[in-house]
Amino acid sequence: MTAIRTRALRIRPEIPVAVPRTAMVMAAGLGKRMRPLTATRPKPLVEVAGKPLLDHVLDRLRTAGVEKVVVNVHYLADSLEAHLKARVKDLEVAVSDERAQLLETGGGLVHARPLIDCDPFIAVNSDNFWVDGPSDSLKLLASQWDGNRMDALLLLVPLARAGNHNGVGDFHMDPSGRLRRRARGKVAPFVFTGIQLMAQRLLDDAPEGPFSTNVLWDKAIAEGRCFGTVHQGLWFDVGTPAAIGATEEALARD
Repeated sequence: MTAIRTRALRIRPEIPVAVPRTAMVMAAGLGKRMRPLTATRPKPLVEVAGKPLLDHVLDRLRTAGVEKVVVNVHYLADSLEAHLKARVKDLEVAVSDERAQLLETGGGLVHARPLIDCDPFIAVNSDNFWVDGPSDSLKLLASQWDGNRMDALLLLVPLARAGNHNGVGDFHMDPSGRLRRRARGKVAPFVFTGIQLMAQRLLDDAPEGPFSTNVLWDKAIAEGRCFGTVHQGLWFDVGTPAAIGATEEALARD
């Protein structure tokens, strides 16, 4: 079943795909699992394969056709803002300031909403590393978006191909791509990559203050409007210092 679904989700590179012009990059976390490397720098500026994690993400967004990025900041925010100034030559950059309070992933999206000027929009975690497969991963997402059926479209990777990931999976996916949660104590075949498309309406009536994006997904799942697409390339969870070396070794072998 998975192999059939994977083939169905591939797009031909010659077909032009309109990628949303704006992406939200989540970069405000404390990076506790990455200590001691994050004692003096925010996690998005930790280097993998000779370049900060944040720049890997921004480069892939720009290559896909994204024109504007909204980046939220909290921990060592001044360092992130200084780094982002060097990117204004190739991207429009807007900073969503969470210095006063860390708002978690869902709260960060709501706080940044006035800066997000397209619908749907891309949302990307800054601490994951991916390599495109036969198609650009962000264009793959955009090619699968159907606003009549979807409020969220998540890029997923099979659990068996989730580099450095020690979990038991996040989601099950039916043949149409609709998602449901992993049952407690069970294993699920797909892991969320940290990359998704979201409709602005999913942020309507969201909670105030800090909360997880899981709250938004649960709402979309309950309404049958949360879908997934299978990533065709490599993906790595880069959450700890040990994962950096493991990722670089895997890239060298590929």
